[in-house]
Amino acid sequence: MMHVLKQHRLDKGYSCEMMARKLCISKTYYWQIEQGKRRITYELAMKMAEVFNTTPDTLFYEDTVKQLTKTT
Repeated sequence: MMHVLKQHRLDKGYSCEMMARKLCISKTYYWQIEQGKRRITYELAMKMAEVFNTTPDTLFYEDTVKQLTKTT
């Protein structure tokens, strides 16, 4: 699960639907990203970071490291 991404969304007061609209993707696709069920492109990561005025590393690094250490 992408805890940092979800927390940024909640901090801004955005729903999954609002985020999906901002990113021009479906609400289901966005929800699946937050749940860790879908991967994203670099371009989409950049769009997400832009929405939150941060970097992709800030949004995804911590959760990615946790995921990698679970599988190894």
